[in-house]
Amino acid sequence: MSQEQAEQLMQQMQMLETYFSDLSQREATFLNVYRETIAAIESIQSIQKNPDAETLVPIGMGTFLPTKTSSNKKIVLNIGAGVAIEKDFSSAINYLEERIKEIEIALQDTSAKKQDAAGRLEQGRSQINNMMQEMQSSMNSNNS
Repeated sequence: MSQEQAEQLMQQMQMLETYFSDLSQREATFLNVYRETIAAIESIQSIQKNPDAETLVPIGMGTFLPTKTSSNKKIVLNIGAGVAIEKDFSSAINYLEERIKEIEIALQDTSAKKQDAAGRLEQGRSQINNMMQEMQSSMNSNNS
């Protein structure tokens, strides 16, 4: 393997490692959103069962305001791009369950890409190891 090929392989490995890291971060973000969505559904279901329960409302910087929920059976959902809509509890749950399906698909796609990148990284590492062994054996034969 020539010096130019070795440099090209190293650049590819660096790009793959960056890509793998990006995929890992994306996967973690999807998992966080997934957990948050599940928690939102569970909260809505809990409020639905006990509409006069006390709850904590986040007001920023880890600060919460204790309050009682009203029994109006409506909830406000942020649907993105600064837009929020009002829905009844069952519609809100349906909306969130649809988002969960989308998140699961995104997670599967990200996981498949991550596995592919990991396989390519392992293949590149193997090529680098073979290259190093070839270099050592040629150095040892030159010294003899």
